[in-house]
Amino acid sequence: MLCILMHRKTPVVEIEIDNNSGLIQRTGAVFNEFHLPVGVSIRHGITDRSALNEWWTDRSIPASRSGIREALEVLNLPNTRPLLAKCCGLSLSDQYWICPDGSGLTWESINFFSNSFSNEFGDILFGKGCANDPPDFLSPDCTCDGNLKKKWKITERKRILIKGGSNPYRQQPLNEVIATKIMHLLGIPCVPYSVLWSKGEPYSICEDLVDEKTELVPAWRILKVEKQSNSISLYQHFLNCADMLGIPGVRQFLDRMIVLDYIIANEDRHLNNFGAVRDAETLEWIGMAPIYDSGSSLGYDKTVPMMLNRNETVCKPFKKYHEEQLKLVYSFDWIDFDALGDVKNIVVETLSDENAKAYMDDFRIKMIGELVCRRIRDLQTLAMSVGRRQEINTDDEVEKNIAADY
Repeated sequence: MLCILMHRKTPVVEIEIDNNSGLIQRTGAVFNEFHLPVGVSIRHGITDRSALNEWWTDRSIPASRSGIREALEVLNLPNTRPLLAKCCGLSLSDQYWICPDGSGLTWESINFFSNSFSNEFGDILFGKGCANDPPDFLSPDCTCDGNLKKKWKITERKRILIKGGSNPYRQQPLNEVIATKIMHLLGIPCVPYSVLWSKGEPYSICEDLVDEKTELVPAWRILKVEKQSNSISLYQHFLNCADMLGIPGVRQFLDRMIVLDYIIANEDRHLNNFGAVRDAETLEWIGMAPIYDSGSSLGYDKTVPMMLNRNETVCKPFKKYHEEQLKLVYSFDWIDFDALGDVKNIVVETLSDENAKAYMDDFRIKMIGELVCRRIRDLQTLAMSVGRRQEINTDDEVEKNIAADY
């Protein structure tokens, strides 16, 4: 299928997509190299097809998504990549899409920010079956990453993401609420989350963090603008790449993200779980995106004895363990420890929801609250005892910076 990769109204590059594999087979004329996805380069007038395919396939639903195997069986599809072309590659995270040759489609008529979209595929992902054959695939659910069950809905003209939790505790949606409240206490910009209970299961609810003029560029794309030297840590490489692009406030953002993730013992801040926001027309960088996707935390999949063993709690994106990652923090001066005095009550009250009793007992909830308090005390001790951060090294770098399997 011949297409033009578009960035809003801007033609970017001619591509040919294989209908069976969903991969980009060929790249052709380049119309605007400045609007290529971040990290995709041009050499001798030819687009790096491998890099473009990497970006393109990362838009697809991962094979490890909860419920995706059953959905593919219903749809008689071999994998999730063909879904990209079926929805023209449209997303609610950025402004890229593909315009099939001769289709006459326009950004104004097809984008998901100002037009409605189908709920059929999202319902299939949630196990509701296929109402029509074939279903309407024009949906942002076809380009929604992550391993947890999720779908987009339009509510009061707002684009809302609904996301589930994983067994055995279904804790991630509740953790998102806790993380939101902690970030509010510390003045950290974040995407606010709430919880919806449906048929006895919790789901997190949040609004889209971008709009029809802005887009999210994940950290892993930012890292692609320059090859990483073996002598430079991933953390420093990210700072260097962000500086090359001109993204403001990066170091301050990373300080806050690393501290938050330590407090909540977040285990899944991989390179697609944070990023930067830019203007999709001018390409001007607005800054780092407000923090989102913090649910895989607070021992979400662990028993209490496992939570008590610090070696059982790993982290991302820069170091394997939180204590090592904290050494990357440049300054702790911004932390208002007095504001964190009520965090234990926040944790206990949120996890003690009447509906959550089917998944968690009182002892587990109590221990989660106490462990959060312990980490805050340890953090305060560290903040009082050190000056600025130590020299950055490449020890204990994260090797597999991808989403956790649930």
